[in-house]
Amino acid sequence: MADWAWPLVLGVLGLVFGSFIATVAIRWPRGLSPLRGRSRCDGCGRTLRAAELVPVLSFAIGRGRCGSCRKPIAPIHLAIEIAGCAVGVIAGLVAPGLSGALGAVFGWLLLMLAALDLVAFWLPDLMTLTLAGAGIVAAAILPEPPLADRVIGGIVGFAVLWLVRTGYRWLRGREGLGGGDPKMFGAIGLWLGWQQLPLTLLAATLIGLAVVLAMWLDGKRVAMEAKLPFGVLLAAGAFTVWTAHAALPLPQVTVEPLNIG
Repeated sequence: MADWAWPLVLGVLGLVFGSFIATVAIRWPRGLSPLRGRSRCDGCGRTLRAAELVPVLSFAIGRGRCGSCRKPIAPIHLAIEIAGCAVGVIAGLVAPGLSGALGAVFGWLLLMLAALDLVAFWLPDLMTLTLAGAGIVAAAILPEPPLADRVIGGIVGFAVLWLVRTGYRWLRGREGLGGGDPKMFGAIGLWLGWQQLPLTLLAATLIGLAVVLAMWLDGKRVAMEAKLPFGVLLAAGAFTVWTAHAALPLPQVTVEPLNIG
């Protein structure tokens, strides 16, 4: 397939996956299976027709409202669909080919976790394990980063945030991080390798600070933890690092053997 076609194909797939991710993020936390039953209007419960399920276009034509009850459709549907498309387009642009396709899968899985954490403050084990397993599968397909670096990344990523979570709880007597955050960071390590974990944390922190600044400038004096869970920042930071590395390989941290004598 020609290089120019990759962003197009992955972008279209991203719209489809984004629509599915939005459905999962809304239905799963409510105890509803996202894989059973047809999509319905959140307001009147009417079963939606196929023409009303076209990502982005249906929302635009209906002006964000149900065709029957005219109640507003949750904006998160549109936001996640656009985000899914953006992930596919970016991955196809920076890494046309199999590497970009796997990068898009990485981004879509991160988007799923971010959406669930944003909507329900929940990083389910099923999804963090899926992200981890996909990282191992990617190691069997692509030579970089090596499997050993990925495994170390998985262990170190989990251990670092587990220690932060445990230490904060011991010092402050309350939770500072959710139990899913260390698992998610470990799964990210299985994709990026241990060398990119510091950059991922740095990117997540900078993105969080940018959001805080934007909220402050907008006059919204709302506690950050009530608006943007850490899993969202980890997802954004991890995909940012993957994109930067794919577009312009970042310097790797290496450990040279000590030569004595």
